[in-house]
Amino acid sequence: MINRTFYSIFQQGSRTYFYSSLFFPTRIKKDVFELYGFVRKADNYVDSIPQDVKGFKSFKETYYEGLKGNETGDIVIDSFIKLQKEKGFEQKWIDSFLSSMEMDLYKKNYHSLNETIDYIYGSAEVIGLMMSKILKLPSESFPYAQYLGRAMQYINFIRDISEDNMLGRSYLPSAEMHKFGLENLDYEYTQKHPEQFKDFIRTQIQRYCNWQYLAEQGYHYIPKRYLISIKTASEMYHWTAEQIYKNPFIVYEWKVKPWITKIITTTLINFIDPKNTNRTKTLRFNPISKPEPQYQQ
Repeated sequence: MINRTFYSIFQQGSRTYFYSSLFFPTRIKKDVFELYGFVRKADNYVDSIPQDVKGFKSFKETYYEGLKGNETGDIVIDSFIKLQKEKGFEQKWIDSFLSSMEMDLYKKNYHSLNETIDYIYGSAEVIGLMMSKILKLPSESFPYAQYLGRAMQYINFIRDISEDNMLGRSYLPSAEMHKFGLENLDYEYTQKHPEQFKDFIRTQIQRYCNWQYLAEQGYHYIPKRYLISIKTASEMYHWTAEQIYKNPFIVYEWKVKPWITKIITTTLINFIDPKNTNRTKTLRFNPISKPEPQYQQ
């Protein structure tokens, strides 16, 4: 039985992850909801307008206090600490996650790709590592889990350009923007440089394709029953990437997300035939260019 608190946090936080995760077996689903509840609660503090600096710092302090063995009274933190100990999450993973969340309080721009990936490691790749532990996957699968988290997070960065503009931040490497003749990603500015913007965004989506392709090489480590939910979430992110690739300026019009019916339908298709490739022809997962070497965290 999933606690209402976790159910509510998850449902309000991510449409794709929430509905695809509903198809995990019950015992796995409970763990996934508790993991997501912890990371989403932390993320909400730094993504609120205005940012809740005091709330995040209190959350962080309470977590580390709870590690000492005393219940904090915060069901999200207490449940996560219990899950962390049961599943063997490495402490450095949680430290990196909280560090990346804290970066959102003071770091607004990322100059190089390495800077961006450093942030992604803590904000997404370690989540993939913790999911691997929940699913009891072998350590050989860990690099692929990191690539999957990295790919999904990068699409989030592209999808959320307009939203991040309001927060005064941009995760996409500014050094690469400059190569395309862009100074920033403000809507009014990109309207004056449409071709440069479209080329820049499509190049970033090609990078996502490389990382997603590498992530899929590790699917064989995932049992069929678990792969259904993971594959569905991946395909929904690919769908998002395709919509943006076709019309990069769509990111200023609405937050591109698949409809609930599409997520559920895709899940059912994957349940019937996990080997099915439910994709359109706009983008392929074969690398468009040679994959970059994995960044060493």
